[in-house]
Amino acid sequence: MAAYGEQAAIRLPDAAMEMDAIFRALADPSRRRLLDRLNERNGQTLRELCAGLDMARQSVTKHLVILEAANLVTTVRRGREKLHHLNPAPINDIAERWIHRYDRQRVHALADLKRALEDQHMGQTEFVYVTYIRTTPERLWQSLTDPSFTLRYWGIGMDSDWRVGSPIRLQWGPGQELHDIEQVVLESEPYRRLSYRWHNYQPEHAAIFGWSEETFAELVKEPLSKVTFDIEPMGGTVKLTVIHDGFEPDSEMLKGVSSGWPTILSNLKTLLETDETLPLPAEMTLDHEAPAAAPGS
Repeated sequence: MAAYGEQAAIRLPDAAMEMDAIFRALADPSRRRLLDRLNERNGQTLRELCAGLDMARQSVTKHLVILEAANLVTTVRRGREKLHHLNPAPINDIAERWIHRYDRQRVHALADLKRALEDQHMGQTEFVYVTYIRTTPERLWQSLTDPSFTLRYWGIGMDSDWRVGSPIRLQWGPGQELHDIEQVVLESEPYRRLSYRWHNYQPEHAAIFGWSEETFAELVKEPLSKVTFDIEPMGGTVKLTVIHDGFEPDSEMLKGVSSGWPTILSNLKTLLETDETLPLPAEMTLDHEAPAAAPGS
């Protein structure tokens, strides 16, 4: 019953109750162990998570229910399997609300956990992120498809008619010209689901990060990925699930989006809930997916 109570709390538009659910979930060492297992290898089935643990399957299931209620774990269906993914969104929220308010030494463990959750890309082929936003499906859809919105929280404008097969042209800043960099709409169900092909590295990335011609030539060989936004109303809030997949293991692009999406989505959430935006990091001068340093540096 406690798990269902915590699940209800996370869906209420009350930041304090959301934080309570997260801290209660993290307080149990068995649940932290499950998070560690997912941090080591994301996207595991219940059977895989139970393997090697001194816990009964029923106990693992109960712990996962609490972690899902706190939004620390999310599930994605792949055929008949239900895969469990670590969701860095709540830890990112805790960091924004708490870490910078107190002496860093007092929250060193929490900061380490945040970094661990964000650094989960090794050997992975997809990025999954779930957040709850106090808004409507219609307004969230507008924020994903209206260039005037994306410029505010992302720093780039995204222009398209958002029909399947249509290109998505990008604007690198207010008043800049639009560029076609081979992003294409793959799925478009207004207010429910949006998916599009993600672009490859651009020459501007090489200039910003000092990549050699040889390094850039290797990076652009990576297969193109896709990003999907699933929108689900939850009473007075909307559940937004972002799945960015199609990567090869240890992809440099995956490393970049894994550190970039939390910043972008936190800014989106802040904009929709407060009509304000957070300052973008200085390194996000082009867009958010490029890694913070040249590979191998």
